[in-house]
Amino acid sequence: MADEQQRLAAMMAAQGGKGAPSQEELEAQEEAKRSAEEQRRTMLAACMTSEARERLARIAIVKPDKARSVENMILAAAQRGALTAKVSEERLVQLLEQVNEREGASKPKITIQRRRPNLFDDD
Repeated sequence: MADEQQRLAAMMAAQGGKGAPSQEELEAQEEAKRSAEEQRRTMLAACMTSEARERLARIAIVKPDKARSVENMILAAAQRGALTAKVSEERLVQLLEQVNEREGASKPKITIQRRRPNLFDDD
């Protein structure tokens, strides 16, 4: 029994203690997520006009996935150096239309056909 515990302890040490993450590791991961999100918000603020940021914030309330896609497009363009000026509200609308076209092509359209009740049924 003692040999099994020693082997188990040796295996855990060899793996680097890859058991459940400790509280410190979880806190470090949360802090890394928060700092990455803060950096993302800072970059978006630098790349967008205040009107465009407000509009994107309103969109994010209703459709967070769509807002995230637009944010990703803006950040990618900024990293490539493709942004010559701040993203205006008009440019934001164009980006939203691009996202809509892309998502519309990938999602199947569902139509519901309801049967009409036969009011003059002789049963």
